[in-house]
Amino acid sequence: MKAAILDKYDKNGTDVEIREVPVPEIGSDDVLVKIAYAGVNPLDNMIIRGEVKLITPYKLPLVMGNEFSGIVEAVGSGVSNFKKGDRVYARMPLDKIGAFAEFTAINKDALAHIPDYMDFEKAACVPLTALTAMQAFELLDVKSGESIFISGGTGSLGAMAIPIAKSLGLKVITSGSARNRDRVVELGVDEFFDYKTQDYSQILSDVDYVLDTLGEKELEKEFKILKNNGSLVSLKGLPNKEFAERMGFSFVKKTLFGFAGMKFDKMAGKKNQNYYFLFVEPNGPQLEKVSQIFEQNNIEASVDEVYELSDVNDALRKVGTGGSKGKTLIKI
Repeated sequence: MKAAILDKYDKNGTDVEIREVPVPEIGSDDVLVKIAYAGVNPLDNMIIRGEVKLITPYKLPLVMGNEFSGIVEAVGSGVSNFKKGDRVYARMPLDKIGAFAEFTAINKDALAHIPDYMDFEKAACVPLTALTAMQAFELLDVKSGESIFISGGTGSLGAMAIPIAKSLGLKVITSGSARNRDRVVELGVDEFFDYKTQDYSQILSDVDYVLDTLGEKELEKEFKILKNNGSLVSLKGLPNKEFAERMGFSFVKKTLFGFAGMKFDKMAGKKNQNYYFLFVEPNGPQLEKVSQIFEQNNIEASVDEVYELSDVNDALRKVGTGGSKGKTLIKI
C-alpha cells in the first residue's frame, strides 16, 4: 500500500515521502480499515518538527496522519462491535498514528461509527477536533447556561467546538477573521470579535471558561477575561505538572513539565484560576457520543480544501500557514 513516511525530525519542517509499505497486520483487538479521507492538522507539522517528542516519542520511520474516515476491511477475533463494511472514523492512538495511508490497523477502543447522514469527506473532519472539544469541556467541567470564550474559533477546531458547546447549553464567544464571521455565527456563536479591529480583552470580563487555541501570545489576555476561580484549557500553551500527572508520566517528565508550565500556573494563581494543557487522546466511546450529538443536531463539518495523497506535502504546508476556513483533507 502507499503511505506518507516521515524519516527524520526537522525543527524547520521537512517533506514526507510517499512509499510502498506492507498492509498492516491486525491483532485480536484490532480493526483493519481502508481509509477514504485523512484530516491534516497543525499537530502533523508539530510532529514533523519534533515538538511533541517528550509527550509521544515516535520511532522513525513513521507513517504520518492522526485522523481518518474509512470502511472496515477486517476485524480481529476479539472485536464484536465492528464488522466488515462498517463506516468508521477515529483519532489514531498516540503511540501508533498512520492515517496518511491506504490502510491502517487500529485498536477497536479508538474507533467509532460515522453518523448515518455524514459522508466520508465530512466525517474525516471530525475525530481529532471533536474529541479535543469533548475532552476540553470535560476538563473544564462545563455547566449549561455558562459562558465560554474560544480564541481563534474560525478554524477547524472552532467548527467542531462551537456546535458541541451549543449542544451542551453554553454561551459561546469567539474571535477570528471578519470574513469568517457569518460562518461561525451559523454554527451558533453568540458573540464574535474581529481580531483585527477589536480587542476582546478590553470588552469581556467574568467569562466562565476559556478554550485557548493560540498559545502564549494570547494567554495573558485570556486569563484577564476569565472570572475568579474560572478554568482555561490550552491547546498551544506549555504542558504543566498537572498535565504530566494526568497522563501518568514519569517523575522526570513531571519535573520537566512542572518547570515548563510554571509561568502559566502562576498567571492562573493570581485569581485562583485553573490552567490545563490538553493533548487529545483517542477515545472511541467518546467519539460515539460525538456521533450521537451530531445526529441529534444535524451538525455539518466544514471542509476547506482536499488534496491527493501524492500532494500531502502541499497540504501540510497549507495547514502550516494558518487562516483555515475548515479542515484540510487528504483523499486516499
